[in-house]
Amino acid sequence: MREGRGYGTARLMAALLPAALGIVLCADAQGKGGHRMETLTVSSPGFNQGEAIPARHTCDGEDTSPALVIGKVPPATRSLALVMDDPDAPMGTWVHWVVWNIPPQTREIPAHALPSQASEGKNDWHRTGYGGPCPPTGTHRYFFRVYALDTVLHLGNSTTKGELERAMQGHVLAKGELMGTYKRR
Repeated sequence: MREGRGYGTARLMAALLPAALGIVLCADAQGKGGHRMETLTVSSPGFNQGEAIPARHTCDGEDTSPALVIGKVPPATRSLALVMDDPDAPMGTWVHWVVWNIPPQTREIPAHALPSQASEGKNDWHRTGYGGPCPPTGTHRYFFRVYALDTVLHLGNSTTKGELERAMQGHVLAKGELMGTYKRR
C-alpha cells in the first residue's frame, strides 16, 4: 500500500513539474506587471544587424559612438537606457557604454552625441562615456541594447553596467538590440 501511495505521489510530481517549469519560463519572458515584454527596434544608419561597425566608431578611428535609431517605444515609457558590451572579450564581457535617462521621445541618437538629459556611467576602461570596439584579437560581437523604462533613474556618473541593471529591475517595459562586429585592422 505504501509503495502505491509513493508511486502516485511521484507520478503527480512528474506531472506537475513541467507545468511549474513552464510557469517559471513564462515569467522570465514577462515584463512589468506580468505582461509579455515588448520588443523595441534598434538600428543604425552606419551598419546593419550582424555587419561590421565602421572603423570611425572604434579605437582604429575617431572612437565616436555610432548613430542609433530606436523604434516601437511603448507609450508608458518614462526613459530609455542603453548598454553596449562585447561578450567575446578574453576576460569576459567587456562594457563599452552605459547610458540612462534618455528621453522617451528619442527616436535617433546621432553619432557622437546624446540628448542633454541623458547620463553616462563608467565603462570597463573606468572612463565615463563611450569606448569603441578595440578587440585584442579576432572578430568580436558588440551588442547595443536599449531598454524602455517606466521610471527615470537617479544614479551617479560612476554607475556601472551592473548597478544600472540592478536599478532597472522591475522597470523594463521593452527592450531591443543591435549587434555589430569588428576586427582590428
